[in-house]
Amino acid sequence: MGEMARKICKLDINELLKILNEAFAEEWLAYYQYWIGAQVVQGPERSAIQKELMEHANEELEHAQKVATRIIQLGGTPLLDPAEWTAKAKIKYAAPKDSCVHTILNQNIAGERGAIERYQKICEMTMGKDIATFHMARQILTDEIEHEQDLEDFAADIALTGCAVKKK
Repeated sequence: MGEMARKICKLDINELLKILNEAFAEEWLAYYQYWIGAQVVQGPERSAIQKELMEHANEELEHAQKVATRIIQLGGTPLLDPAEWTAKAKIKYAAPKDSCVHTILNQNIAGERGAIERYQKICEMTMGKDIATFHMARQILTDEIEHEQDLEDFAADIALTGCAVKKK
C-alpha cells in the first residue's frame, strides 16, 4: 500500500486483510458452486436456470478478482492455495449432491444471503475509514442482492407451475 493510502486508512490493515481473504475464499467457492450447479441441475426451467447460474458464476469470479486486487493494494497476498478456501471461508460451499433445481436454487440462495451479510459488514467496517474498500464492497453487495432476487424469482416462478421450491 502506498504511503498516503496508509495515512488515510483508519483500520487495522491485518484485520481487514483477514476479512478480505475470507471473502476472497467465499467468492471462489461461490463461483464453483454456481458453475458446478449449472452443469448438473435437473428439473423445471433447467435451460434458463443453467444460463442464470453461469451468469452468476462469472460475476462471482469478477468479485474474486476485485477482492484480490484490493488485498494486493493493501499490501497483502490473496490466499494462494485452494485448499485454504474451505478452511477460511465462513460461508460454506454446498455441493450439489442432489441435482434437483429446488435444491440447487436453495443452496445458492443461502450462499447469496451469506454474501449479503459479509459485504454489509465490510461496508459498515470500512465506511469513512477506507473509502476504496468501501466502494468495492458496496458494489459487490449490490450484485449479491441482485443475485438473491434473481434466484428467488426463479423459485417463485417454479412454485407457480405447481412444482414448489422448499423454503429454508
